[in-house]
Order: sequence, then structure tokens, then C-alpha cells
Amino acid sequence: MSPAQQTNTTSPVRTAFIGCGAGFAGDRPEAAVALVQDLASRPGPAYLFYELLAERTLAEAQMRKLANADTGYASKLFRFLDPVVADCLRYGIPIITNGGAANPLAAARRLHAELQQRGLSARIACVLGDDLSDRLSADADWLPADCPFAEVLSCNVYIGADGIVEALNQGADIVIGGRIADPSLVVGTLRHAHQWAADDWQQIALATAAGHLLECCTQVSGGYFAHPGYKTVADLAHLGCPIAEVSANGSLVITKTAGSGGCVTEQTVKEQLLYEVHNPAAYLTPDVILDISGVTLSTVGPDRVQVHGVKGHPAPATLKGNLGLRGLWFGEADISYAGPGASERGLQAIEVLQTRLAQYFPTLKPQLDLIGVASLFNDRDGQWREHCQHIGSEDVRVRLGIVDRDAQAIDEALQEVEALYLNGPAGGGGVRRHLSESLRTQSFLIDREQIKTTLVWS
Repeated sequence: MSPAQQTNTTSPVRTAFIGCGAGFAGDRPEAAVALVQDLASRPGPAYLFYELLAERTLAEAQMRKLANADTGYASKLFRFLDPVVADCLRYGIPIITNGGAANPLAAARRLHAELQQRGLSARIACVLGDDLSDRLSADADWLPADCPFAEVLSCNVYIGADGIVEALNQGADIVIGGRIADPSLVVGTLRHAHQWAADDWQQIALATAAGHLLECCTQVSGGYFAHPGYKTVADLAHLGCPIAEVSANGSLVITKTAGSGGCVTEQTVKEQLLYEVHNPAAYLTPDVILDISGVTLSTVGPDRVQVHGVKGHPAPATLKGNLGLRGLWFGEADISYAGPGASERGLQAIEVLQTRLAQYFPTLKPQLDLIGVASLFNDRDGQWREHCQHIGSEDVRVRLGIVDRDAQAIDEALQEVEALYLNGPAGGGGVRRHLSESLRTQSFLIDREQIKTTLVWS
């Protein structure tokens, strides 16, 4: 702990500072370097967390673990940790992450070894209990009735903050978990920092709101927000990581790394607050039912927005789980057309593909897009063809996508795109194709009383 942090422990109103260093597994590892220096300068306890999981990430991680028992954590976990871990240990800034993914223990072992090589030591706690793979059976009443057991690759439940609280209370420098729910990474931190009770629903709701605002990292500080001409964001190439300032008396302010690009405004906070929320009055999380329907915001300084009016209700009786399933394959191939009449030639190429695929691969369900004219909004009904006539684009790309169980049939169907080189409209070029396994998820609910978290120390 830095001297600045130590001097504030007797202040009448204790404030904790939580920074998010990454919002998904593909985020920028270098962004947290400046964040750590910022956190170290703040007058109170500081914490750094990394949110590195998405819906299908665990299934992919489980595939790697099956191939090599020493892997299975987030693929870039150490690219995030390596640049900051020494400074975090020096300044007394705990690191919390769900980047352990399918194998928190392997991540802890590797981290322990790497720290030893650097002459460093740390108390590393693994939060376990989310992986239910060893409980899969036809007798498990919490599984979907149509559970395809032969295709199950992973089975995990979204767990809450309890394990993080216990680890930090016992002096953990680094906490590594698996499918800890995104906002729970912050809830556990704040429960530890302010010694809030797990059933203090108002404070837990505030912590959950803070976690939800930070969980996607720079989305709340200008990322995924900028729209030239409508919403201006300065220095989008160097966005600053967000920081939540949360006081023991329930004040929540969102800000970002000092001197960084991006912005924290009422608009960015509003967008992130509503992001992925199915019901603003009842957002279900493992720790609390969050009600943000009455939230108001106020600007309290440059890049500083205070959040008011968060409410909480008792945590739901069930927790959400996800099955990671295999058994499907995804194939994709595309070809470009440019110059005068490109849209018309692209449409003709699509007509050729439709005819050929229906004739030779009648069981496949292809998706055909004309990128540059209609792709994201393609409804498969052909209504975009009239739209094409008005666009008249001279730079288009025909894309074929197929998901099916028959990998060989997909691969042969993709060949039809390559065959357009000699058998399609004029000027086609730049064919690319690939075939890979397609992972999918299936959700379930399980009684929270059936889930117990445990700690393993390294």
C-alpha cells in the first residue's frame, strides 16, 4: 500500500478506487499500465480487475484444457498481468480477474512460477465452484430436459462475490477465478473494502452498478460510443481505463485514467448503464437484483460523473449457468467485385451460388450477403436486391456462411465460391475461405443453495 493510501484509512468517509484493466479477452494489454500508476496515487485503497470472459469463452478454454492440462485460462491472461503485476505488488493494489476461465489452478501455478523467476512473491487465491462438469448426469434436475450430453464441452454457473471477499479478507494479492459474474468482480472488492454485508441490498446494488459500468472497460470512457459528427471522442486511439470511486456512505463516481484519451460523460455512462440490461427495474445478478430505473446522473468535474438513485432487492433464488456445446461446424468463403456494375455482378454471383447450393447441397442452409450493400441487415428474403439497385456500389464482396454438422459438406460447398473465379461473373477475385468448429451455448438455472465456492491458495 502506498503512503497516500495508508494515510486515508482513518478518514471519516473511506473511499475505494477500482480500476478496470480489460473488458474482454481481446482488449489492449498496455492500457492498464497507466491505470495502475493512477490508482497508486489515489488517497485510499485501490484495486485492479480484469474481466476476460464471454458466453462462449469457457467452451473454447475447455477445449484447450482438454488438449493440455496446463492451459485453459484466458489466452491473453499473462499479456495483461505481466506489465502490471510488479507495480501492483509494490503499491499494494490487489488484482482480481475471472481470467482463470476453465483452469484457474493452472493460471495460478504459472503465475507463481513466473513471479519466482522475477524475484517476486504474492499470495494467489483461486476461487473455485463455478465448474459443474463433474456433476453432469441425467439425474441433475437443473439441466435442460433436452441436454445433449454427448455434445457438452463445458458446464459453468455464474457465481457471485463471496469467494473474492473471502480471498481479499485473508490477504490475497491476486484473485483468479473462472465464471465469476462480471459485476461481481467489483462487488467482492467493495464488500471487502467497506466490509459491507452480503445482504445489505442497497450497498450491494451500488457495487453492482459500479461493476456493470466498469465491466466493459473503455466502453464507459468513450469506446463503442464515438460517432463522427454526432458524438465526439478525443484521442480514440488511446482510451483511458475507467475508475469507480465508491465511498462507504454510498457515493459512486465514474472517471478514468488521468491524462488519457476518451471521455467520461453522462452520455457514455447512460449508454453503458443500459448495455445488455434486459429489465432496468430488475437486472438479475448473482449478488442482488439491481434496479436502475430511477437512476440520475450529474457531472461533478471533467470526466467525472456521479451516479444517484440505484436500488437493490434480494438476490434471486437461482443462478444462471451455461453449457458449452460442440458438434457444429462453421464455414465461410467470400469473393470481391469492384468497378462499374460491381453490385450487379455480385448479385449474379449470389444467384449462381443459390442455384448450385440448392442443387448439390440441399440439406445445408447457406447465408449469402453482399457486403458493401447489405450484410448486417440481410433478412435472407431477397428484399435487399431492390436496395442494391439504388446503392450502385462499385466495391462489394459476396460472402457465403454455413453452419451445419457435416463438415465435409460445408467444405465442398465453400468450393463453389472459389469456382466463381472461372465460372462466375467477370472480375471476381480475392477468394478467402475457412472452416472451423462452431461452439454454442445453452443456458440453465440452478438453485443457488447447490453452489458452494472454495479457495485454493498458491
